[in-house]
Amino acid sequence: MRGIGQLRRRLWNWLTTHDRGLLALRRAGRAAIVMPVLFAFCAKVLDNGDIATYAAFGSFAMLMLVDFGGSMRDRLQAQLTLAVASAVLVCLGTLASREQWLAAAAMTLVGFGALFVGVVSSVLAGATTALLLSFILPVSLASRPGVIPDRLAGWGIATVAALLAVSLLWPAPASDPLRGRAAAACRAIATRLYVSVSLHRAGADVKSAPEYQAAVTASETAMADLNRVFLATPNRPTGLSTSARAVVRLVDELSWLSAILAQSRSLNCAMPNPAACKVKNAAAAVLERGAELLESPRASLDGLHDALTALREALTKLERDAIGQLPMQSTVFEGAAFEGAAFEGAAVSGAAASDPDGGPPPPQQLRRAESIMLDEHVSEVIDALDPSFRAQEISFVASLIGRNIELAARAERRSWLDRLLGRQPEGLPGTLTAAQERAAAHVERHSVWLHNSVRGAVGLGLAVLVANLTGVQHSFWVVLGTLSVLRSSALNTGLNAFRAVLGTTAGFVIGALLLFPIGHSTGLLWFLLPPAIVLAGIAPAAISFAAGQAGFTLVLVILFNIIQPTGWRVGLLRVEDIAIGAGVSLAVGVLFWPRGAAAALSKALSEAYADSARYLAAAVEYGMLRFDITGAEAAGTGSSVDAATLVPTQQAIRAAAAARRMDDAFREYLVERGAKTVPLAEITRLVSGVTALRLAADAVLDLWQRDEDPVSDDRASARMELLRSVELIRNWYDDLAGSLDGERTIPPTLERDPEADNRLVRAVQHDLRDEDGKATATAVRMIWTGDHLEAVRRLQPSLLQPALAARSASFR
Repeated sequence: MRGIGQLRRRLWNWLTTHDRGLLALRRAGRAAIVMPVLFAFCAKVLDNGDIATYAAFGSFAMLMLVDFGGSMRDRLQAQLTLAVASAVLVCLGTLASREQWLAAAAMTLVGFGALFVGVVSSVLAGATTALLLSFILPVSLASRPGVIPDRLAGWGIATVAALLAVSLLWPAPASDPLRGRAAAACRAIATRLYVSVSLHRAGADVKSAPEYQAAVTASETAMADLNRVFLATPNRPTGLSTSARAVVRLVDELSWLSAILAQSRSLNCAMPNPAACKVKNAAAAVLERGAELLESPRASLDGLHDALTALREALTKLERDAIGQLPMQSTVFEGAAFEGAAFEGAAVSGAAASDPDGGPPPPQQLRRAESIMLDEHVSEVIDALDPSFRAQEISFVASLIGRNIELAARAERRSWLDRLLGRQPEGLPGTLTAAQERAAAHVERHSVWLHNSVRGAVGLGLAVLVANLTGVQHSFWVVLGTLSVLRSSALNTGLNAFRAVLGTTAGFVIGALLLFPIGHSTGLLWFLLPPAIVLAGIAPAAISFAAGQAGFTLVLVILFNIIQPTGWRVGLLRVEDIAIGAGVSLAVGVLFWPRGAAAALSKALSEAYADSARYLAAAVEYGMLRFDITGAEAAGTGSSVDAATLVPTQQAIRAAAAARRMDDAFREYLVERGAKTVPLAEITRLVSGVTALRLAADAVLDLWQRDEDPVSDDRASARMELLRSVELIRNWYDDLAGSLDGERTIPPTLERDPEADNRLVRAVQHDLRDEDGKATATAVRMIWTGDHLEAVRRLQPSLLQPALAARSASFR
């Protein structure tokens, strides 16, 4: 007994280690109970082979091949939606099965639709195999339309059983790993902000303080955990629901906020900026309130309303403090104006003192003295504004995070009627609009998702045609073999084909060994069916793909011998059919984009950098044009241009679409087998660089969409300095994009240009003062825009080594 107990404990430890959360065991256990019961009821009681077949495979599809997350209501709704869509495909597959050419063409079209629609939502992507099975089974088994009612009856019985099993048999607890980890990251970053402000106000050395180091470690750990969960799946973990779309945006925003805090240069300023400290505290309050809403989405209406009110108050205070610091900083420019007036005299007197004859100083000395004093003045101005700029960066990202969490909470508060009618909270596009935008992003010839969808559709259509032309006995096994083997590259497809044939052969041998002593005793086969289903369900996750194929083959051998005892021969037919399907997959994998995501990732990165750089340039150009329109209105000359029409909406959409294609290519690259010659950390840095570039453009756009204050007419110099800077930066990132695509060499990084800083500060000093000679809010926005561009420039050195590694290895 002791030995049995130890063996049981070891088996349990092995299972919990390889099947985390026991997700595979839960699915397999449900299927092992439901599938034999339905098959026995339909075959023995109803005495209908079609109903029995579709009830068995329907329950297998809805219990073994999908595992929807979220609340119980969300899971049941997803299961019901899957069942309805599958029923439609059962009808279409039956109607198309009579003609070989029609069956192949229909399989190609349905295959493409089922594979491509997964780009819209991870929920749809997770149901792809189940949807395809509901069409593969009827289209591969040619029959007259009169069998449709029986087939639908079997699928309907499976649907009812699946809904009951999901809700009653070992129901999974409601969970949203992304939401929970986003809440933890919000809290950790809020604590980091609180600690830094407290130490700053106390005059302590912030960066070396143990409590600050502990807060930094906690926030970085929380962010690493969030990013690990976010990248753990081959599909972007977001659904079409309003709250899911709002929450998934938090990952990029929290990552950017963490990066801003990591590169802050103002932690150890001798004189803390009170307004900046208030902004950081307000931002921390926003993050805390947001974490509360993320952690309690089903809270009472009163509690949720109070949390939302606190969030709005924190956001209002955040904006007020960010604006309130601007007049305080204007004294820097006011003093700079007086210093600028006296600065030439100081330079002249200093140069004359160095002349023993007391004559006029040489021009070279004047220019050198002027340059030294101007450099010191520019450094003083920029250093004085650095804390306020960092606070502005933090305030912008915290505001984005707060608004997204608020939208998610408001979406979850909608009444059932609003949900039914698709009424969205203000600020979010409708479900259909979001789906169209996501799909449109991948209607592009370099999209990995489009490649996979076309490859899979052609492979499935060709498998149906080959199965019909060869007249194999179980043609759907050929198609299923193609579906299970085909991958995003020829290499991985070939490896999977070998594993599938090897696993199927192993399953056939095991089945034959079991059938030899059993003979035609169906009673014993009924007894063996449930454990075989459990093995087939657990093996792919806990052991290997080949083991899963062996387990599935064993299930089919037992199932078909219950229907019609034929002994081990049915296993041999399965091996032959899988070999044919694997051959089809291998041929398609070689002909259609054989290099897979490894080749497409460099192109996706190139497009993402190019489109994001154009968006940044367009955002700055919008600010300068808005600047001109506001100045014209302030001067009374008016303007015929509506500022709203200048917003770079199309550039933002293109940048977001390119970033999404890059994200999907990166995920596909992560799950592809084979050695990665480029370190994962290097590729991740390139991916993160796109996010930083695009969100910097968002920040600049947000900065200039605020109401402007009147400024003087002469503002061409300040405008031209920013346009010149953004043009240099855009050209650099265009060159980087070209180097990733193999068309250009990797450019050297742009060094900080003190002369450009000089020109900008002098232009701001000269152009953007009010009648009293004080700097305007627009002046500070100009400096902040320059700081955003400087932050993007400082990103360049961190991208050089990853770009070199990626270019030399081409991601192979």
